[in-house]
Amino acid sequence: MAKSSKRFVSLKIVALALLLVVALIFSIGIGSLHVSILDVIKAMLGMGEQKYQFILFELRLPRITAAILVGAAMAISGAILQALVRNPLASPDLMGTTSGATAAVVACITIMNGQISVAWLPLAGLVGGCVASALTYLLAWKNGSSPFRMAMIGVSISSAFAALTVYFTIAGPIYLVAQALGWMAGTVYGTSWNHVIVLAPWVIICGLIAFFQSRTLNILEVGDQIATGVGVRVEKKRFLFIALSVILASAAVGIAGGISFIGLMAPHLARKIVGNNNNVVLVASALIGALLLLLADLIGRTVFVPKDIPAGIFTAVLGAPFFVYLMYKQGKRSLK
Repeated sequence: MAKSSKRFVSLKIVALALLLVVALIFSIGIGSLHVSILDVIKAMLGMGEQKYQFILFELRLPRITAAILVGAAMAISGAILQALVRNPLASPDLMGTTSGATAAVVACITIMNGQISVAWLPLAGLVGGCVASALTYLLAWKNGSSPFRMAMIGVSISSAFAALTVYFTIAGPIYLVAQALGWMAGTVYGTSWNHVIVLAPWVIICGLIAFFQSRTLNILEVGDQIATGVGVRVEKKRFLFIALSVILASAAVGIAGGISFIGLMAPHLARKIVGNNNNVVLVASALIGALLLLLADLIGRTVFVPKDIPAGIFTAVLGAPFFVYLMYKQGKRSLK
């Protein structure tokens, strides 16, 4: 029975991966110039026409790859947080990580008058994300951290850093305002292979570390006493996972801006599909997060042509009611 169950979960992971590949192929072909699926496949195999090679590999594929990496990073970050603090409402957005990273990146862009290498953006985001997350966690701690206290304080911290972001936007050169506002909404518009090269190592390395440590995350999710009893160094491991979560979210924000609610939605959907074992939840979350952001970006750049709508707007439209639903469910449980 156990083997059958594991095989079924594996099939679900494979199905999610295939769904992502199909969405990727369709996304590459759809745009102001439509490219058939056959021509997309030929181009990817190096056998397509020269004009398709340029459009697909230099214009669309970097953006699509960035969307996949950012979505996966935000989803893994959210999955780690939800398991670590045993809080279904935990996410990089609600912990303040996203807003803190956004404020730090906008501050750097403003101070440097836009003359900053893309390689420094994830590092700037990391500093801001760490400060915001630390403030949220410390202020929410009172003989433990309840889901509602964490959510409410996280919203407050996020608002404070959002105000800082607005200040730095206004304080900067006027020609950066439009660019900053679009980026703050959460977008992979204008990303190049340079952005992908900068982001990919952060996502791959931190994602792999989280995956190989997922057994420890399962133990920590049960409780500190049990974890200590089986020999887990609780504080050390908790710090590792918090660091991984903050790094993943902050690096993603450094490239794509304030993509919201992916870190909240993807882990919940993953647990509905594959269960609660973090071994597979992290993988499923990454695939679902990548798929959600890829589809959001596809809608943003195709449905409202010639305008390119930031993907973060669509993730927020989906995520806001999802968050309200989770709050309602959590409130009903608290009353029982």
